[in-house]
Amino acid sequence: MSPTLATGIVSLGTDLIRRLIPDREKQAEAELTLMQMQQQGELRELEVRMSAIVAEANSSDKWTSRARPSFMYVFYVVILSMTLLAPMVGIFFPEGMETFFDNVSRGFEAIPEELWWAFSVGYLGYAGARSFEKTKRIK
Repeated sequence: MSPTLATGIVSLGTDLIRRLIPDREKQAEAELTLMQMQQQGELRELEVRMSAIVAEANSSDKWTSRARPSFMYVFYVVILSMTLLAPMVGIFFPEGMETFFDNVSRGFEAIPEELWWAFSVGYLGYAGARSFEKTKRIK
């Protein structure tokens, strides 16, 4: 469930609780129960995501087990080339740097927010799975 959808459902639930339950204490109890249900759902969703990441990492198929790290490496190359390599090239071609950084800014803005989230979740999930494997001494 997306974060905005979950937030909308909780907001609607809270609004309904406030309209339908006149007693303040019972409202607070119902809202607390609603929040706990949301947290449990989010924990379950995170658990499902992590199990998928671990399953992919443990796959014997090299294409599957290397998909997430390869995605991260591509992202690293893009980010490093735009933030480190380009300014170094700009030393030799300063007249084109304003246009370049304008294009880079537009390029970063063109990346959908969902892709940034996918990268973040994938990166954190991969790092978490690798840390778990290292603590359990799993290759």
